[in-house]
Amino acid sequence: MEPNEAMESNASALPLVFLHGVRVSGTMWQPVREAVDTRSGHRRTVAPDLPGHGRRRGERFTMDAAVDAVAEAVDELGGRALLVGLSTGGYVSIAAAARCPERVAGVLALGCTVRPRGVYASLFRGQFHLGARYPDTAEWLSVRGFRRILPAPAAAAMSAGGLSCEVMGDVADAITSTDPVALLAEYPGPVWLVNGSRDPFRSDERAFLNACRDGRLTVWPGLGHLSTLSDPQALARTVLDVAAAVEHRECAAV
Repeated sequence: MEPNEAMESNASALPLVFLHGVRVSGTMWQPVREAVDTRSGHRRTVAPDLPGHGRRRGERFTMDAAVDAVAEAVDELGGRALLVGLSTGGYVSIAAAARCPERVAGVLALGCTVRPRGVYASLFRGQFHLGARYPDTAEWLSVRGFRRILPAPAAAAMSAGGLSCEVMGDVADAITSTDPVALLAEYPGPVWLVNGSRDPFRSDERAFLNACRDGRLTVWPGLGHLSTLSDPQALARTVLDVAAAVEHRECAAV
């Protein structure tokens, strides 16, 4: 994370750490961060690249390394933040919350409520390892998919930091080696689970919700796995509503 990546700060507001999905980078969040910035008076936000992605391409992705990257980002913003993660970023946010609860004021996890086990884990690993084996083809298919699903600015943001399809196998191994439901049960803070109604990654959402000590679930009609990014203004409103709820909770606890 470069020193100028955090936007001009509103020191009184809870900082936000945005965590990206597999093969893309922190740039995928730029439209949402800009909308948050406009709405919240330069709240401190950052979208770090996880190991193996973006500026950290070539590094080995493991869940421990990803959590270390999150902890570093939070520390640079003052030591406590709300984590906002989509897909792989959502699984990483859950793992970070379990390992570093003192750094995580809350979690907003989107599109990551499938428990990676059984047939799903086998299919997931097979598909991601295939992408890692043929990264050029995976990149071409990814860019086409982004352009088909998302408006042009959001699609461009997805690939602006480069695509690292060769890391997909490591990501699959890391996710299928964890139990996010058990990790959620360890985290005492508030969790918001958000899924599009057409997202195949929502099949275990009730188990995830039931594991939370302080959780809630929202399902957005008509949206799929990535199309939750199609309206940055709407997503920014959700992020800021969650941030306000976490801030109110923390003030009430003082």
